[in-house]
Amino acid sequence: PSALGWISIEALAQARPIADAALGLLMMEVGRHLDLSWLRRNPELLRSTLADITLSFALIFIFALWLVGLTPAWAAATAAVTMASAPAVVLLTIEEARAQGQVTERIILHTAISSAASFVAFAVVLGIVHAELSEDWLNALVHPLWVVVGALLVGGIGSWLALRIAKTLPKGSLAQVFVLIACALLAVGIARMLAVPVFLTLFLMGVLLSSRDRQQTLRYTSLPEGHWLLAIVLFVFVGASLPWQDFTWLAGMQALGLLLVRAAAKTGAMAWSGGSMSWPKRLLVGMGIQPLSATAVFMAYEIASLYPEVGRSALTLPLFAAAMMELVGPALCRLAL
Repeated sequence: PSALGWISIEALAQARPIADAALGLLMMEVGRHLDLSWLRRNPELLRSTLADITLSFALIFIFALWLVGLTPAWAAATAAVTMASAPAVVLLTIEEARAQGQVTERIILHTAISSAASFVAFAVVLGIVHAELSEDWLNALVHPLWVVVGALLVGGIGSWLALRIAKTLPKGSLAQVFVLIACALLAVGIARMLAVPVFLTLFLMGVLLSSRDRQQTLRYTSLPEGHWLLAIVLFVFVGASLPWQDFTWLAGMQALGLLLVRAAAKTGAMAWSGGSMSWPKRLLVGMGIQPLSATAVFMAYEIASLYPEVGRSALTLPLFAAAMMELVGPALCRLAL
């Protein structure tokens, strides 16, 4: 919009439901890939995932607080938004490359878990932002609680309905695919109506689908390849939503610094965690989880909408970091694979 002016604010607003649907379907797939039992069986994986989550959040928070000069609440918001890897980029790159193997499986696992951790941090940060900027302490407790409980409730209804209907249909059939997509889109609509984040709702729906499906009703039912067309809409929407008109050289250098700190945290966590995988392969996993999530843009705007007079300017740092990694991230992931 800031270059040619062909996409208006009104057009972006009209495209938002499509972008929400695209993001929701992708996040549901990420939730379905989250295999917590693998973590329980493998202490090495648990160690590396905890190191990734902790180091990424801590180093980004310190960078935003001390070097950029953000307040503690907005530094925490920046860390929560940018700590996660990009599920859409990772899944699409793996599918395009037809990649398989230990490195690929670990990249998927780390991406899913870092997304889950980012959503937990997002809910906590909502309370911190309210506590810093609002005199009403009730907001600091009720809003984060509603975000989590509301998303869990809607995701639970969507997963229950999908499994209930899918049980009456042949496994792996096209009818099951339609049921899965319909229930996901229903959850997107209810989440928007109740003002809970779509990305969190559909991620939890995916997790619940995976954990509740003891008869493996939808285990081998995957979304059709056409759903990546929605991903294209999502990426265009993200690009058009970024505040390019606020870009300065200082903001660009700060965003680059944040990405370097984030890269050091993720590769350092993989290298430090040790285990059976060779050191070069652990570094490849660290490279593969570098893409910054498009969800970061949605989370940033979700937080900024609470206090627009402060939030928009405070969250330009993660937004510009997301813009840079939309260009570099997919190439790094492909190189690692």
